[in-house]
Amino acid sequence: MLVDLNQVLISNLMQHLKHVAKADEISEDLVRHMSINTIRSNVKQFKSKYPNVILCCDNRKYWRRDYFPFYKSQRKHDREASGYDWGMIFDTLNKIRDELKEFFPYKVLDVDGAEADDVIAVLTARLAAHGSVLILSSDKDFGQLQKYPNVTQYSPILKRFVKIDNPKMFIKEHIIRGDRGDGIPNFLSADNTFAAGERQKVINSKRLQEWLSQDAETFCTNDTMLRGFKRNQTLVDFDYIPNEVQKKIVTAFDETKPATKQKMLDYFIQKNLKVMIESISDF
Repeated sequence: MLVDLNQVLISNLMQHLKHVAKADEISEDLVRHMSINTIRSNVKQFKSKYPNVILCCDNRKYWRRDYFPFYKSQRKHDREASGYDWGMIFDTLNKIRDELKEFFPYKVLDVDGAEADDVIAVLTARLAAHGSVLILSSDKDFGQLQKYPNVTQYSPILKRFVKIDNPKMFIKEHIIRGDRGDGIPNFLSADNTFAAGERQKVINSKRLQEWLSQDAETFCTNDTMLRGFKRNQTLVDFDYIPNEVQKKIVTAFDETKPATKQKMLDYFIQKNLKVMIESISDF
């Protein structure tokens, strides 16, 4: 089981924040308890079929930001507008990540220059040929990985499995449309479209269907279109993860050793996580 750690933890936290009256009610202990409990419940749900758990982290630096400076640039502004202390929340999540590395019986992969997306994509390509792989994430980007055999995705937000009928067309449409949530405009639009608050160039359904049936070299009738397509392809198609990043991920996977369950028990005692002690068999 490959867990998109930050995505799973933050999405669960956001669900909880809807029921919190004041921003100052969010404490380090609360974030820790919620994070550990989220891991516990998901591991319990799937461990009978997917006993090997790999927690995949977003590194502080990632190669997509170097390649495309506008990548996820709007998210900081959105967080600041939320009224919550995201500095404290992220500091706590980073602390929890380090605690997971030291005390939990799972591989925790935090690879220099890589996002969890990269870790999951590289390991899925490697592991799918040898057995079943579950991707635990609500991120739609992983739909493209269903091109490999034995790959399943479960969305904790939707509480259901995500099935993509045609992964090849899925990723091609994703390249054409871009990804507003990550600050990636459609392939017809300029790099800074979202940062500048501008509208994207329109892609109607008729043109989209035509392009999906053609090669990019055919429907990209000028250099600007081809550049935009290749920009988005590099950013969203996991086949274009840089080789040096892929090598770092494989090395980290091969060299990382999980902690023992005894160390996890010691951690629960140290942090006074009584509920987790009582539920330790779930892990």
